[in-house]
Amino acid sequence: MLTLQCPYCGVQCDETELTAGGEAHLTRHGPGSDADTFEQYLFLRENPRGVHFERWRHSHGCGKWFHAARSTTTLRVFGTYKAQTTEPPQQIRDAISAVHPGWSWRNFGETA
Repeated sequence: MLTLQCPYCGVQCDETELTAGGEAHLTRHGPGSDADTFEQYLFLRENPRGVHFERWRHSHGCGKWFHAARSTTTLRVFGTYKAQTTEPPQQIRDAISAVHPGWSWRNFGETA
């Protein structure tokens, strides 16, 4: 079972207390965008194995959205951080790099 720590209230939650919100750090395109851009945002995303940054909501707790970095192959959680953060904190990037040498936030889409 997946367990994440809410960075707002500090509670360790299992996945039954959380609501998944999809991929984090995306530019979200809504109805005001052109059809091709909206189609790419909605349907044409890569889903590689390995490190992912995801949005989660502590729905049965404080109710706030946060981000989590984890591996989809091992379910290892590298850390969680507040949703207002535009990129993962350095300590999380360092933890990922320690397990996946050569991984870099700058070329995340290429090496994840």
